[in-house]
Amino acid sequence: MITASDIRGYVVNLPRRPDRRAWIERSLPADLAVTVTSDWTGPFDGHALSCTMLETAGYKLFPWQIDSDNPWWSRPLKYGEIGCTLAHLACWRHAAGTGTEPFVLMLEDDAVLGPAFLDELLRGLERLISQTWFDLLYLGRYPLEPDQSALPGFLSPGYSHCTFGYLLTRPALDILLATQLEHALVPVDEFLPALYLAHPRPDLRARFPRQLTAFAFDPPLVGQRPKDEAGSDTEDSAFVDP
Repeated sequence: MITASDIRGYVVNLPRRPDRRAWIERSLPADLAVTVTSDWTGPFDGHALSCTMLETAGYKLFPWQIDSDNPWWSRPLKYGEIGCTLAHLACWRHAAGTGTEPFVLMLEDDAVLGPAFLDELLRGLERLISQTWFDLLYLGRYPLEPDQSALPGFLSPGYSHCTFGYLLTRPALDILLATQLEHALVPVDEFLPALYLAHPRPDLRARFPRQLTAFAFDPPLVGQRPKDEAGSDTEDSAFVDP
């Protein structure tokens, strides 16, 4: 039987956003152990990043901007997107080197959790692993291309954006870290889909080939606060210096 003690939880939050931390902490289950990234020192805040700082720390950016009708691909990366990716990466590294829990829960501080969140998550995990295995389980997301039917209560996700709520298995951590994302930084919500499907961008598809088995809760288990209510620490940041 899967219990809360089988899950290591993380919340991505910036030190300058105690309001968002307080908001999500009110809905976090008491039985769930959670680490919050605002308790760490790291290059996670897009308002404080620069190319020089990233290069000095050993990080490299993927050549992101291309000629495309897709507005997200035809512009430079934003520092907030890079900081968000680095925060997720720091959580994966921490989880890989800490503890033995079989599952790692990732939440961003604008995730909306229902009052029965933990019970529904545990029941869903029990159903899923009784029928198959997985690497990545989306709790919520924004589908950009059609999904495929999978198992009762779950979909095989198509190309999707947003990482406000997902779950990884411990073996998946090794796969994520082995990609050396730190040497080709891209938005985390583009990185994860590249690992479970043929990404629509050939250059991303070549750099990050498919390696994960992914599912998504249907209906979603986690929602996201509206941007006009919570703001966006990724979008509300400058473009990377040309």
